[in-house]
Amino acid sequence: MGMFDPFKGFGVTFGTMFKKVVTEQYPEDFRPTAPRYHGRHQLNRHPDGLEKCVGCELCAWACPADAIFVEGGDNTEDERYSPGERYGKDYQINYLRCIGCGLCVEACPTRSLTMLNDYELANDNRQDLIWTKEELMAPLMKGMEQPPHPMRLGDDEKDYYVDAPRLARKWGYPDPTKEAAK
Repeated sequence: MGMFDPFKGFGVTFGTMFKKVVTEQYPEDFRPTAPRYHGRHQLNRHPDGLEKCVGCELCAWACPADAIFVEGGDNTEDERYSPGERYGKDYQINYLRCIGCGLCVEACPTRSLTMLNDYELANDNRQDLIWTKEELMAPLMKGMEQPPHPMRLGDDEKDYYVDAPRLARKWGYPDPTKEAAK
């Protein structure tokens, strides 16, 4: 150790003592995130309210942290939750394990799963950080109907996944992608 090393250390301390302190008033005033920030997940809906998730489990397979659990169920004519043959009966995301990589979003073939800019996910209870399907579903917007109900945008699932935006405008349903962007 050299003779001037303590003075070099104190020099760093004295250099920072007189700089302006930056304090963020976080709960009341927080900075917005970047537009492509990966935050909280959301399960999207079709314009008539049916779920886009078909219970394929590809998001769970793509998750490197094994944070997603999906169990598919079969639609019937009496109880229809999605336009296809299947729907996501049980859907859970464990935010204690999630690393926010977005691979689950990339794996989703129906664009059902997206990530929002919401980053306030902290909690003091471990059980509350396992989000269920009810907490992940997008809210019902004006003109949407709570499933189960029959298909309103066409007779088969092709109408939903190919012609849904055009048919939704034709029948006066809101476009959920534009509403969520606001």
